[in-house]
Amino acid sequence: MIRIDRVGKVVQSGSEKLTILRDIDLEVQKGEFLSIIGPSGSGKSTLLGLIAGLDAPSSGRVYVDDIELASLGEDELARIRGERIGFVFQFFHLLPSLTAAENVMVPMEIFGVADADEKSRALLAEVGLTDRSHHYPSQLSGGEQQRVAIARALANDPPILLADEPTGNLDQNNGKHIVDLILAIHERRGSTIVLATHDEALARRADRTLILDGGAIERIEPRRDAELRSVASGN
Repeated sequence: MIRIDRVGKVVQSGSEKLTILRDIDLEVQKGEFLSIIGPSGSGKSTLLGLIAGLDAPSSGRVYVDDIELASLGEDELARIRGERIGFVFQFFHLLPSLTAAENVMVPMEIFGVADADEKSRALLAEVGLTDRSHHYPSQLSGGEQQRVAIARALANDPPILLADEPTGNLDQNNGKHIVDLILAIHERRGSTIVLATHDEALARRADRTLILDGGAIERIEPRRDAELRSVASGN
């Protein structure tokens, strides 16, 4: 589903070059839930952006469904993102002048999906916001806004869901609800999920956890069932 071959990312910072990612090799299987953890500046967001085709690597290749993203033009990349990849951001990025339902409809309207209004309301129901469809972002709590953002990311039923610190702008209780929701989506839809987070306990609920340090993969660990049960029970 996702393959990353010897990927590096270098950016210009003043007169110097700054290495963000170095020699990343990774495969994410269809239906897998992978979490990525690491300190600030370790490259988590950059890696998600490369998988989404929002940025291009300085070296190496990124493949989604055996398609090398760097080989695509902007229109083809936009189509892949619209059809194959949903993205959840830390700061929601909802359009303030649109209601919750209208925000969810935006990706569907871009692709000319029929019955967008009905599907928008069904998606809001899936994330527990049946009665909030007519509310504007300013009328919603942070947790509710993130739920709308998740519903929007699912608008075109993408097989891949990327989430960049989706709980980073929420309190602990709302953050747990968002992770529970993402886990439920994974189980119900069979989505391939890649989630970046600072919260190690939450990250361990994924099938595998990738630890980044200094832009390189330190190690990849499988889920430990005993730890999963402890986190799920709140102990």
